[in-house]
Amino acid sequence: MTKTIRNRRLRYSVVMIAVIALVAVFVVRLVDIQVVQAADLDDAAKAKRSIPVTVYGTRGSIVDRNGTELADSVTRYNITTAPRLVKGFTGKLGGTREKKISVTAALDALATASGGDVATMRKNIDADRTSDFAYLVKGLDVKHYEAVTALRIPWIYTEQQAARVYPTAATTGNITGFMGTDGAQAGLEYAYDECLAGTDGSETYERGEDGVQLPGSTVTKKQAKDGGTLETTIDSDLQYMAQQTIASAAKTLQAQSATATVTNVKTGELLAVADWPTVDPNDVDATTDKGAYGSRAITDTYEPGSTIKAAIAAALIDQGKSSPTDQAVVPYSRSFPWGGSIHDSEFHQTENLTLTGILQNSSNVGITELGERLTAQQRYDYMKKFGLFEPESAIDYPGQPGMQYGSSPTWDQQTNINSMFGQGISTTALQVASIYQTLANQGVRIPLHFVKGCVTSDGKTIDAPDVQSERVVSASAAQQTVGMLQSVVTGGTLVGMKPISGYNIAAKTGTAEVAEGSKGYGGQRITSVAGMAPAEDPQYVVTVTFTKPQANKWSSGAAPAFRTLMSQVLEKYRVAPSASEAKLYPSTW
Repeated sequence: MTKTIRNRRLRYSVVMIAVIALVAVFVVRLVDIQVVQAADLDDAAKAKRSIPVTVYGTRGSIVDRNGTELADSVTRYNITTAPRLVKGFTGKLGGTREKKISVTAALDALATASGGDVATMRKNIDADRTSDFAYLVKGLDVKHYEAVTALRIPWIYTEQQAARVYPTAATTGNITGFMGTDGAQAGLEYAYDECLAGTDGSETYERGEDGVQLPGSTVTKKQAKDGGTLETTIDSDLQYMAQQTIASAAKTLQAQSATATVTNVKTGELLAVADWPTVDPNDVDATTDKGAYGSRAITDTYEPGSTIKAAIAAALIDQGKSSPTDQAVVPYSRSFPWGGSIHDSEFHQTENLTLTGILQNSSNVGITELGERLTAQQRYDYMKKFGLFEPESAIDYPGQPGMQYGSSPTWDQQTNINSMFGQGISTTALQVASIYQTLANQGVRIPLHFVKGCVTSDGKTIDAPDVQSERVVSASAAQQTVGMLQSVVTGGTLVGMKPISGYNIAAKTGTAEVAEGSKGYGGQRITSVAGMAPAEDPQYVVTVTFTKPQANKWSSGAAPAFRTLMSQVLEKYRVAPSASEAKLYPSTW
């Protein structure tokens, strides 16, 4: 009996020791989990259910002078999933009755609603079946997004992103540039990327094991910031007119390319900078001519030809070396001691021309005879003050030529002569426009520009251009030069252009030979017209340029486009007609 009692006590003791040991193990483990590893385990659990989301800062708009959007950002939606949660479910799938829905049926319905591809969706899901994230379809507009959400598939999620659209398409594509997969690629998008770009933010939300987002679980980690609005001086309506005008003319002339500019004389603002061909930033791949990705008016250099003669004439008058009625004996050609020679574009007998007549007839020989009254340095300095030989200071645009010529001309003897009629020197279409803006503005040059500034999301204006004006020639020299340029229209190289009823026009033509490297000048030409109206008080300057026209290689071929565009400008801005007929200087003596 005693032995039995002892055995029972022993078993009891063993059981108690075992129970105590087991409890001790649980206690230790519980302490380890709830105290020692609590933070780590909590983070791990949270990580499994906490989903990070990028909140995109909207890229700023590019707008014209009236606030019309040239480039804008719109919301697009990506559809994502957690592959480990993809399985059949019970739902309506856009119908009216609940039913069992297979993964195949769900993906088929998703593809129909979104326009996506089932094979791609399956590939992304199967890439890692344990993953919490995979894209199913990207870039949905609101219509497709709503169709997808109406399916109520429990294991799909939406992610917002911004997409770039260009409402004016190819009309302003040469100016705005465009975005690519690697960011800004061209034009103002590239030049002002820092201001336009938004700053992305981030937030997280938690979802349960069933994949459904837990209400009230969203936490913002970093606030998104929208990009600034880039304000331009471009008038998108006029830009369209300019594009259409030069496109039509270029096709008629069978030209390789064309440009047009419209400038407000009093402000230096560019109202239109048109190029043909040009790019549609909504469909960049459709443009096979990569030279059309930007603006040839801003980036392409060419020899300006006779449009430069107006600057030489103004410099002569400003220095007191000539006047509109100054007399010159002008033969057809001229030879020089070093063996070089020049001639006028058409044969003529020796003529008695005034400086006005030299401009009217666009005489190369005549302008050099009088132009040599200035030294090469003086002519160079005037050209530079007119805006040549250096980048446009108030324009920030990729691809603009450097054109660093230094402080003194490095011309050889022949170029020293040829430069006076626009051969052997390089300009852009905008630089030619700048010459005529200066003459039209009483001899005061305002740097041409087409950006007012970028208004940041907090209302500050940055990146405003420096448009400090500079006097180039006296008001008298400018007025006399403009007066002479009226003779080009009434009786000179533009005499065949139909007049613009009620307006006195001052303009100059240019027919420049195209250099072909070591071969010298060939048979191709660049034709142009630059002019202003009304001549007695110029308000607007218009230029048109055509590269390598085949149907008409003379500047007369460019005249109809100039007339059309100038007429549109005068009508659009309701410019008052000239009060009297032009008072012309004599062209002969």
